[in-house]
Amino acid sequence: MKQLHKQTSLNHRREEEMLGSSESSPYSPKSIKHTRSLPRSINYLLREQRLLFILVGILIGSTFFIIQPTLSRMGPPEPAHTFLPRTGLARFSGTRPRTGRVPVGIGGRRQRIVVTGGAGFVGSHLVDKLIARGDDVIVIDNFFTGRKENLVHLFGNPRFELIRHDVVEPILLEVDQIYHLACPASPVHYKYNPVKTIKTNVMGTLNMLGLAKRIGARFLLTSTSEVYGDPLEHPQKETYWGNVNPIGERSCYDEGKRTAETLAMDYHRGAGVEVRIARIFNTYGPRMCLDDGRVVSNFVAQVNGLVALMESEHVGPFNLGNPGEFTMLELAQVVKETIDSSATIEYKPNTADDPHMRKPDISKAKELLNWEPKIPLREGLPLMVNDFRNRILNENEGKGMK
Repeated sequence: MKQLHKQTSLNHRREEEMLGSSESSPYSPKSIKHTRSLPRSINYLLREQRLLFILVGILIGSTFFIIQPTLSRMGPPEPAHTFLPRTGLARFSGTRPRTGRVPVGIGGRRQRIVVTGGAGFVGSHLVDKLIARGDDVIVIDNFFTGRKENLVHLFGNPRFELIRHDVVEPILLEVDQIYHLACPASPVHYKYNPVKTIKTNVMGTLNMLGLAKRIGARFLLTSTSEVYGDPLEHPQKETYWGNVNPIGERSCYDEGKRTAETLAMDYHRGAGVEVRIARIFNTYGPRMCLDDGRVVSNFVAQVNGLVALMESEHVGPFNLGNPGEFTMLELAQVVKETIDSSATIEYKPNTADDPHMRKPDISKAKELLNWEPKIPLREGLPLMVNDFRNRILNENEGKGMK
C-alpha cells in the first residue's frame, strides 16, 4: 500500500510540474486567427475611404464617355478631305480618315512617293508633276549630275523632302511608290566613272527593289533605249533583245541597265513585287545638263508616260520616245534655222559603239498607256535654248556635272 501511495504521489507531482512548465513557457503556440466578418471589412473600407475613391473614379469615367460624343458634334466641321502626310495613306472624300493601304489604281488619293535621282533633268520634272497633283514626294539624290537648282522652287513646300544620299547604300523609308531614276544617263557622265555607273545600276536597283519588297511599294525602273545597243531591228519593239557590246566603253551603262531590268523581273516573279519598266529614249528640254552630249529627240514628254505607266496595271517594258527620224545633218539644219542662222556646221567622227540608227516602236505605249510625244522639235528647241541661255548668263554655269 505504501508503494502504491508513493507511486500515486509521484505521478501527481509530475503532472503538476508539467502543467507549471507549460504555463511558464515562452514558446506557446499562437492562437488561430479568425476570418474577418463581412461587416468588419465594410467598416475597414469606409474608414480608409477606399470605397469613396473607387466610386469617384467610376463617376468620372462614366461622365467622360457620356459627354465626349456631344462635344465632338458641337465642334467645327472637319474638312472635306483629310490629309495624312507622313503615313503613306490616301486622301479620301468624307469626314473620317480611313486606315490601311488602298489599291494604287484609285484616283485622287494622296500618296507618299520617293523619286531617286529626282534632282536630275527628267527627275525634277517628274517631281513637279507629282507635287502638282497633290502627292508627298521624297527626292533622293547624290548630286553627281543632279542640281539643287532644279528643285529650289520646292524647298518651302511642306509636301516636299530632299535627302542627299547615294542609292548604292541602303535606305529605310515608308512610301507607296518608288520611281527609280538614279543613274547618270549621258555618255559624258557615265563614262567618267564606269565602275560607279554599273554599281549604281546594280546595287542601287537592288537596294530600291529590296525596299519595295519590304514595305510593299510599287516600283518603277527607268531603263533606256541603250538596252537595244546598235540595233539590227528597225524600228525597235519591246520584244527585241538587242545587239550590245558587253565589253565596250558604253557597257557600264548598257549592260548595267539590262541587269537592272533582270533584277526587277526577278523580284517581280520571285518576290511578288509590283514592278514597272520604262525604256526612255533620248530626251531634251529645260534643266538638261549643258554638256549632256546626247542627240535631242523627245521634249520631256516621258514624264507623263512614266506616271501613266506607274498608275497602270502593266509591267512592261514600254518604249517611251519619239518615233520621228532625222539625220544628224537634218538636226543641225533645224538648230541653225531655229536658234542661230549664223551658226556653222562641223563634221567630227562618231564615238565608240554609238548606235547608227534608233527609232522606238511606241504602238504598245499608245495602246495601253494612251501616251505619245506631243511637242515637235521646232517648238521644243527654243524652250531648251532659252533655259540654257538664262543659266549661262545669270548663273555663270559652266558645267552640268556638280
